[in-house]
Amino acid sequence: MMRSGARQYVVARPLYSEESFAQEHEKIYRHRKTLLDHVKQYFTCDAKRAKNAALSLLPVIGWMRMYRIKEWLLSDIVSGVSTGLVAVLQGLAYCLLASLPPWYGLFSAFFPVIIYFFLGTSRHISVGPFPVLCLMIGSVVTRLVPDEGPPANITGFEGLTRDEQRVLVASSVTFLTGIMQLGMGILQVGFVVMYLSDTLVSGFTTAAAVHILVSQLKFVLGLVVPGISGPLAIIYTLEKIFVQITSTNICDLVTSIVIMVVVFIVKEINDRYKAKLPVPIPIEVIMTVIACGVSYAFDFKTKFGVDVVGPIPLGYEAPMPPNMHIFQETAVEAFPMAIVGFAVAFSVAKVYSVKHDYTIDGNQELIAFGASNIFGASFKSFAASTALSRSAVQESTGGKTQIAGLLSAIIVMIVTVAIGFLLEPLQKSVLGAVVIVNLKGMLMQVRDVPYLWRKDKPDCVVWLGTCVAAIFLGLDLGLAAGLGVELLTVVLRTQFPRCSVLANIKGTDIYKDRKDYVSIYEPEGVKIFRIPSPIFFANIEFFRSKLVEAIGFNPLRLLRKRNKALRMIRKLLKKGELQWTSKGFLNTSCSPIKELEDKSNMEELDLPTDFKDLPVRIDWNAELPANISVPRVELHSLILDFAAVSFLDISALKGLKTALKELIRVEIEVYIVACDTYILEKLHSCGFFDDEVEPSMFFLTLHDAMLHVLEKHPETTEKKSDYEKIITTVTVHHPINGGGSLRSRDRYVPDPETKL
Repeated sequence: MMRSGARQYVVARPLYSEESFAQEHEKIYRHRKTLLDHVKQYFTCDAKRAKNAALSLLPVIGWMRMYRIKEWLLSDIVSGVSTGLVAVLQGLAYCLLASLPPWYGLFSAFFPVIIYFFLGTSRHISVGPFPVLCLMIGSVVTRLVPDEGPPANITGFEGLTRDEQRVLVASSVTFLTGIMQLGMGILQVGFVVMYLSDTLVSGFTTAAAVHILVSQLKFVLGLVVPGISGPLAIIYTLEKIFVQITSTNICDLVTSIVIMVVVFIVKEINDRYKAKLPVPIPIEVIMTVIACGVSYAFDFKTKFGVDVVGPIPLGYEAPMPPNMHIFQETAVEAFPMAIVGFAVAFSVAKVYSVKHDYTIDGNQELIAFGASNIFGASFKSFAASTALSRSAVQESTGGKTQIAGLLSAIIVMIVTVAIGFLLEPLQKSVLGAVVIVNLKGMLMQVRDVPYLWRKDKPDCVVWLGTCVAAIFLGLDLGLAAGLGVELLTVVLRTQFPRCSVLANIKGTDIYKDRKDYVSIYEPEGVKIFRIPSPIFFANIEFFRSKLVEAIGFNPLRLLRKRNKALRMIRKLLKKGELQWTSKGFLNTSCSPIKELEDKSNMEELDLPTDFKDLPVRIDWNAELPANISVPRVELHSLILDFAAVSFLDISALKGLKTALKELIRVEIEVYIVACDTYILEKLHSCGFFDDEVEPSMFFLTLHDAMLHVLEKHPETTEKKSDYEKIITTVTVHHPINGGGSLRSRDRYVPDPETKL
């Protein structure tokens, strides 16, 4: 009920425990599906489901039916041509990262795109070589077929040149990567990418950018440096570069610097004036064409000894089966490739899907990339994902659908089958410079570190741990180490949550951390303890220790001391040294009573206190006879706030029950509030309740439990004004359907003149 004027609300309802609420409000029965039900549903097929399956497996059918030829076709053509030119250049450049002949990069910019056109759900990403994946493939290639020394003992290497062996390795590991992605897609485990947080991916790609930068220095400087893989490979590579630094090819260095400066400046212009430019200036393509012409005109290869792309075979090569022996050697490296390739592509696709208001399917994307890599590997291409810059070109130049991607593949095909010979005089240092200048975005992610340190230190640790591990241990081990650090931070956050003691905010039914507010009300003898995380085997002991810290005593130790005191009183009564009178216990012995040594079974001390053979029930907060000392406890009620507890495992159930029994046995009333329905059902099914731990201790809300405590212990609120601070208006009626007393509560009164 809302009142006019001051913003406030009044709620009138019975005071509810979980039991009373369940009695008054009937629940709807919901059939919970079993594992067998899910299996049956998965394998059930009808006409409608078959149609939906076909549409989901071939997303091209869905968007082709709604394709607007007049509005979208021209934009897709412009975008396809622009993206195709960039794809040609990046295919050649990124192929150097994979330690393969440059023209194989053109294969990777063509074959995967064809399959993704039919199977992919994103309409804007540009499929093809991705520098991080290329570098990971390059590390596998150089491990099995090093620049110096004999190749690994692989069946099928006989009679092949070094380049052919490397192509076989790259295509085989790509085929295996595709199988893994396809398998994950079929098994519907696309959610696995969710374990790679944005922080982890940022740190990993920054480390990859450092690796890429170092790997391209040999081309920029015109040096001959063998490829090195494994832990600390970056250190060994830098060592070999600096040893040969005096042999730098000045022509390559000058050309690279000019290319990088011009491309960097024009890219900045593109970013600053992108709203005014109809399409971004394709400066990389322009500079590559100019550099290629200059190299041909002045014969840089002969005069200065620069390393050039060289002869590019026209057309495509015959398909080739993968090598099973290489599968065995590269399975460990293939899995992180499958994850990284999919994670990057899915992240970019998600950004564009949100921007252009359509949905993408993670599992279908896995299937699309898996099939693309399997098909491409059969034609000697290497693993494909998406390059951020190339996708940005496709989207910013007006691309609406994957028709733009198909047209870009056609441009790549034209270069491959017809005009590839024009790129023969192109210096590899130009390609290296293009790769380096495109690393700006990934390298600038290092600016995230100060922000993360200020806002979330565990996330900063994940970023730094992933980046440092990937730089020094290699990308595959670095990714595993980063994932381990990330999972460790999650475990630590749940294992050591920030527990707190709550207090009532005066005049409201709101409860907050008592350390954070001034105007609070805490009834004497009542504690409210909150744990803001699931309770499971790893944090149950932490929960119990924090609970002991909050209430100020160890209930088990207190119980043992009380039971020892009872034994002593019984023995003294039996010996006649202690008698009960109307005025209390009377010491009849003339000599002082010494504490008796108790050599009985310690397990009996953990049982509930038993007063049945005593003349009176012992008041533990009063003075005890015979100078017996037991710590006094002012606490009579403990409320546990379970609002943030999402699950409990079996270990937690046992630990929680033990803790509750210890508290109940020292005469502390325990109430659990805001418990999730699923947890309550689990407690019932696991036999959690007994004569001591009863369902009646569960209350619907924290305020319900507090009102129940204050009603049961009126001595808790000595001053009437204190009682009114928490119960602003109380109207007691007859119980409604067993629901308890009806209470109206006014909890938000900003107007000080409003009468409560």
